[in-house]
Amino acid sequence: LMEPPEDGFDRWRISCDYGTLNPASFGLWGRRDGIWYRVKEYYYDARAEGKQKTDGEYVEDLRKLAGDCPVEMVIADPSAASFIEALRREGWTVRKADNRVLEGIRRTAQALQKGEIVICRGCDAAVREFSMYCWDLKSGQDKVKKEHDHAMDEIRYFVMSLEKEPLAAVCVERGRF
Repeated sequence: LMEPPEDGFDRWRISCDYGTLNPASFGLWGRRDGIWYRVKEYYYDARAEGKQKTDGEYVEDLRKLAGDCPVEMVIADPSAASFIEALRREGWTVRKADNRVLEGIRRTAQALQKGEIVICRGCDAAVREFSMYCWDLKSGQDKVKKEHDHAMDEIRYFVMSLEKEPLAAVCVERGRF
């Protein structure tokens, strides 16, 4: 873990795993020199807190997490239809996350190994979940246990959003080469 860079981020995104009874996890990501840093997080466990939040309260929590950062998009849990609509009504650009689990785990592991994403100090829920995330050995197939996976899911959603980055188009006149 490292301290987040002080400044100089050229892009900002937020990834979200939405939960009403299960925990909700949001990650604020900033890009600097082609590397994405998870600089801050929001994590709320309604069961532990004894209070469920509304979509509107979560939208406000997301706004506080973003602060003054010009967030270009929110990558949201694709099953969170009402939350996605609440975000859009408040002016956020939202992309439904790609929820391919095994591909997302593979790509996240690669991005971490290559240093393409960095989890910064202060992202304690993510660090805790990394240590508890595990395979469901009783399932008889490659499946993760659906527990302690909320920050893991939204990190996976974020990484999968990078796969869809727009590519530069170059035009070459025929016969020139």
